[in-house]
Amino acid sequence: MAECKKEHGECGKGCFVDSVIHVDVKDYYGKTLKKTSDLKSNACLAPSQPIPAFILKALKKIHPEVTAKYYGCGLVVPECLEGCRLLDLGSGSGRDCYMLSQLVGEKGHVTGIDMTEDQLEVARKYVDHHTQEFGYEKPNVDFVQGYIEALKEAGLKENSFDIIISNCVVNLSPDKRKVLSDAYRVLKDGGELYFSDVYSSSKLSDEIKNHKVLWGECLGGALWWEDLVRLAQEVGFSPPRLVTANVVTVDNMELEAVLGDYKFVSATYRLFKIPKISNKGSLVIYNGNITGFEESLEFDSQYTFKVDEVVEVDGEVASILSHSRFAEEFTFQPPGLPAGCSVKKPKVGTVNPFELVLQLGSATVSSATGGCCGAE
Repeated sequence: MAECKKEHGECGKGCFVDSVIHVDVKDYYGKTLKKTSDLKSNACLAPSQPIPAFILKALKKIHPEVTAKYYGCGLVVPECLEGCRLLDLGSGSGRDCYMLSQLVGEKGHVTGIDMTEDQLEVARKYVDHHTQEFGYEKPNVDFVQGYIEALKEAGLKENSFDIIISNCVVNLSPDKRKVLSDAYRVLKDGGELYFSDVYSSSKLSDEIKNHKVLWGECLGGALWWEDLVRLAQEVGFSPPRLVTANVVTVDNMELEAVLGDYKFVSATYRLFKIPKISNKGSLVIYNGNITGFEESLEFDSQYTFKVDEVVEVDGEVASILSHSRFAEEFTFQPPGLPAGCSVKKPKVGTVNPFELVLQLGSATVSSATGGCCGAE
């Protein structure tokens, strides 16, 4: 069963043929689910964790109907957003878009893309409401109907976004490689894909992949975390940096019986579009100018940068910091300091979210945001 949605009125641009999975997911999120409490597991729900005050303030300004239709498995708010052009993959009812539209500011812009008409109807309904609520002269958010595997067909241009986010949506796509490659294409050089999703402890069986409810609940389409690491680098991204990880407990006996011994986590990764990584490490000093991170910046599960503290970073992180929107937030020095100077060594890092969960005892690394992109 397939249908062709012609988003722009002519095939060849915006024409994408639904797979059976696309049809099932649209039905699940457009018709079956009416509110968050309709979910049959907790995989698509954000884990309980402290939320910075300024993000809570932004969330409180969002219309209740938009919030009621929100489904997500993490708090997807990268740092340094002011003035940025941002894309939300699978924006749903628009909750994250409206939150982030406040954080990028009136000179920034947020685009949400979603394939589900019912969700987009809710999101678009409140554009004018939120423009007035935020005190903006004109909207800085728009919503596009399309597929996260077909950003070009949806009219999104190459090298046009500073940051892409996604909140528990990539798992719903039947073609993860295409999602990542299209995201890479529309990101500017130095741009970042910062996203939260559900990952499995091993490759899933066909029985689970073909289970409609499990797919709709963000479990049947979950990637084995090792496949994410491989696919990300194959399409051109830097090696994934693991930010957070939390155990997913299904809490549904019927679904647990089908899942058997498979384990799941929700995890947030950051992937960067940067030049070839240098083998040379560096000493970096964080200047503390990012709003919300005036004293320290928790970049990922391995690196925390305190103001004026000299930190030794490897070639991978040095390349990311120096070629991204974070470049002006750090002072870079070659390895080697005069005797007596203190240098902080990083923790041992991991990209395995199941390992991180064990290390942290299910604790998480929080994230907030501040201004870095600048006006265009």
